[in-house]
Amino acid sequence: MLISEVIAKIKAYSRGLNKDGTPIDDSKTRDKVLYGETDKECTGIVTTCFASVDVIRKAHELNANLIIPHEALFWNHGDHTDWLTEDRNSVFLRKKALLDEYGITVWRDHDYIHSGLPDGNGGWYDGIFRGFLHETGLEKYYVPMVGNPVRFSGMPVEMLIPEGITVRKLAEKIIEGAGLNGIRLIGDPETVVHRIAIPMHCIGFADNAEIRNVNAHNTDCLITMELIDYTINEYMRDGMMLGDSKAILAVGHFNVEEPGMKYMLRWLPEALGTEAVPSWFVQSGDMNTFLVR
Repeated sequence: MLISEVIAKIKAYSRGLNKDGTPIDDSKTRDKVLYGETDKECTGIVTTCFASVDVIRKAHELNANLIIPHEALFWNHGDHTDWLTEDRNSVFLRKKALLDEYGITVWRDHDYIHSGLPDGNGGWYDGIFRGFLHETGLEKYYVPMVGNPVRFSGMPVEMLIPEGITVRKLAEKIIEGAGLNGIRLIGDPETVVHRIAIPMHCIGFADNAEIRNVNAHNTDCLITMELIDYTINEYMRDGMMLGDSKAILAVGHFNVEEPGMKYMLRWLPEALGTEAVPSWFVQSGDMNTFLVR
């Protein structure tokens, strides 16, 4: 099977619609070939969150010439490389040379995997967040959003644990399921929480909506991707100081989303059909190491 055929089959398997219901526009989507050629036989596929240098080396060891990451390849939104070429950026040139040496193609799967994958019952699920919830054992606690055509999607992803769970136990489930080195905690690890949410991107200038969600839904614990000190972080801390059972597990953007790329191996054979292509998940890995007092 050609790499171009692999890409086409994955796109066709997905729902392929934007949040407003319009089809994903291939001229505007983030899901582009970020590097390499597609008119060659696919010797193997590596799925990952970020196609790091170590992931590229591992793909070569596995004889895989297609890497499917969830995020950009060259460290900026849109994966623009003109400025890196102009600057003769050393890391860029060496990473590019490695891809050339190994003959590896990189195609990003971001918009399509979030848009929805078939659940077998006529519905759709967000492949990234279902992967996180599945791998961490939290899937059974998911609270569907009314009117949302894609399960495990929306702003935010919410969970309800009626019997409650300590923040420590919740963190342990995430660390184990996502293969992390640890998690940064804001709060008391022995706090018992019931309502948990992944609030997507807390990036400082538009976090009022997330604070409103926490207040409206009485959310106890946030599992955050990005986290900015001066908005929702301090809001949750003030709640703690007022006696509320609140906590934040600052897991990190890639750490939250990477299990979805591991989960991709569960549906990829069906998407590709009868012609088998060897496939592996290679974790780009938890970039955090914790030095504690």
